[in-house]
Amino acid sequence: MQTQRTVAWKRWAVVLGALVAVLVGTGCRSAYYAAWEKFGVYKRDLLKKRVVAARDEQRAAGEQFQDALTRLKSLTGFEGGKLEAAYRDLQSDYDGCQTKAESVRARIQDMETVAEDLFAEWEREIQEISTPSLQAGSRRQLGDTRARFATLAATLRKAEAGMEPVLRQFKDYVLYLKHNLNAQAIASLQGEAVNIQAEIARLIAQMNAAIAQADEFIKAMPY
Repeated sequence: MQTQRTVAWKRWAVVLGALVAVLVGTGCRSAYYAAWEKFGVYKRDLLKKRVVAARDEQRAAGEQFQDALTRLKSLTGFEGGKLEAAYRDLQSDYDGCQTKAESVRARIQDMETVAEDLFAEWEREIQEISTPSLQAGSRRQLGDTRARFATLAATLRKAEAGMEPVLRQFKDYVLYLKHNLNAQAIASLQGEAVNIQAEIARLIAQMNAAIAQADEFIKAMPY
């Protein structure tokens, strides 16, 4: 179970990652790519790494939301015991889900940035190919890769967007429980708990679809 301190450190990690992304986006990306190329790692390699990272973060988020779903189900039949401990456990699950959602958002943004730069470079380099048949072949490959990436990005974004309404519902549930630490409060939340559980289950299905889409993109990459 995550402690409040662990969650806080993870949030700082996300903030620092976002800061790095901002710095890279303000004119340092060329130097960033050049540094990687010295080690034989090119934009196509970085894109694959970013897709893998986005997929893995999506999977980790799915596991976190699954833990929350399990916790909610256990509270549905709660009949007594340590309500304060139950609330704190649920709060910890919410914090974990919130942190994972932020991480997923950052990973997708990073992936899209590298893809944009790769496709722009690819387009420029196509102009340098003088053999018409080779130029046409490279352009078709670029078009296919762009289309597949667009599908992947849309699927990942759909799953990411689905996290926010679930988190809002989850937060409402946690705050209500905080303000009413008694068995009657839990009983009154039975209907809401069922709704949240259904939404989380639907979200997890979206995440799994996004993970499968990422796997397909990685396997089909032409390099």
